[in-house]
Amino acid sequence: MIADRARFRHAKKLERLAGYRLSELAFSGTMLETLCSRIDYDSLDYGVREQILAFFNEFLRCDCRDSPLCGCPEKKFARSIVELRQRGLDHRQIASFLLDEYGIELFPADILSFLEESVHVLEAISDVSRLQGRDGLAKKTDDTISLIER
Repeated sequence: MIADRARFRHAKKLERLAGYRLSELAFSGTMLETLCSRIDYDSLDYGVREQILAFFNEFLRCDCRDSPLCGCPEKKFARSIVELRQRGLDHRQIASFLLDEYGIELFPADILSFLEESVHVLEAISDVSRLQGRDGLAKKTDDTISLIER
């Protein structure tokens, strides 16, 4: 999944703040638990703090009992990449947006690969939907594919 490739630019700062070693992967269990723990974010500079809070608000807010290790953050992240593509951003612009908005570093080639994989999965869903007589779902899937491929 694409979330497994996302690195958090400010991992070292959070590591110093937490007082223990952290993975730089944004969606690793230790990073997610650290972001949800009682860390003094006020000791970070304004830009870093705003990116961390934006990341927290966008991806880590859910009502699951196992939050943040429930899988919702990774799903929300993948969905946001697809939505950014549907809004017309290319893979380089998506990488730049993620870095500016959330402090997440992701190679544009990884984003492009993820989008290609997503199209293949959606094509399979479309084919199965047609075979099952669910033309409405097939139409929605085809529309989504066309928005990603444009």
